[in-house]
Amino acid sequence: TYVPPVNFGYVEAQIFRSGQPNERNFPFIETLKLKTVIVLSPDPPQPNFMDLLEENGIKLEHLIPLDPSQNQTEMVTEGIIVQALKILLNPDYYPVLVCCTVGRHRTGTIIGCLRKLQNWNLTAILDEYRRYAGNKQRLENEQFIELFDTELVSVPPNTTIL
Repeated sequence: TYVPPVNFGYVEAQIFRSGQPNERNFPFIETLKLKTVIVLSPDPPQPNFMDLLEENGIKLEHLIPLDPSQNQTEMVTEGIIVQALKILLNPDYYPVLVCCTVGRHRTGTIIGCLRKLQNWNLTAILDEYRRYAGNKQRLENEQFIELFDTELVSVPPNTTIL
């Protein structure tokens, strides 16, 4: 049976989001035929997940390096957002999965900023963020999305999602 990871969702054709997959989710993940996984968690991915990526030739983009001095609930930085968006806008990385520990806050902030680039209205962006965050939405993430400067992101000419 195929079991998607927690908070799994389709963002766009070839772009997916979720919490970090576990072994139970691996058969489902394999059906996505991923080329890239963006991991936004401060902790390195579990060894068995790393094995799955290696066995399937999936490139790992770990955009929040392990830093024991940082608070693990700290928000994603503007630089990390821009790095992730460069990947999400470039079809050379597709199909791509964006994930963090539970697929709520870090992933939601990245996807919210992507939606802003896609000219979604703020109400729709925050509605999507809240659907995945449940009752744990964070005002600071919503404010970050609202104030995110889309001019920081250069859009590659081959992008297909804008």
